Amino acid sequence: MSRALSAFRPLAHALPATALPTPGQLAALGTVLCLYRPDSSELGGWKRAVSAHACQGMDSEGIRESLCFADARGRCCWRLYLLPDSDYLAWDRLVSAFPARPEPVSDGGVAERLWRRLAVRLGGEPWRMCALRLHAAEDGHGLAASLAPLSALGAGIARHIADVEGAEGELWVDDCCCATAARHGPPADPADPPVIRL
Repeated sequence: MSRALSAFRPLAHALPATALPTPGQLAALGTVLCLYRPDSSELGGWKRAVSAHACQGMDSEGIRESLCFADARGRCCWRLYLLPDSDYLAWDRLVSAFPARPEPVSDGGVAERLWRRLAVRLGGEPWRMCALRLHAAEDGHGLAASLAPLSALGAGIARHIADVEGAEGELWVDDCCCATAARHGPPADPADPPVIRL
């Protein structure tokens, strides 16, 4: 289930230093939820982006934080979302360098999600989603990515974001040893508990 992706940005662009994060800064984020346009690829939005800004929205499930990338026309072409599987310190360092734009407050109710999904389908602007781990490539001038597994909590939050944004795609959930052990239940003989060595 591992697939590597890469995208290279020409350095000839005369962009302000704070217009886009560096590949190294993005790689430090760990696992993130990536939303991209269906006419593009997982890293296609990165290649078209000329600016970025931090977004923060709130609904009935809590706060959603993302880094939004815009193309030359000002249209959002790529979004990276913070997940429980992400590196929070690296995220805070990165988003503090970019201007913040609040998203409208949403109650996240079922009716609103259905209306939003219908509007996305009728408007022809749906998003695709996947969980990625980003990597700096080519001496820090290029960006590569690999599909990443999510924890059960991370997958739940990613599915909620997908519902709110009208995004489609599949997520790879990696059960940890604790979740696997919980499914198997306690040992057959309570008088003989398993030995745990630290």
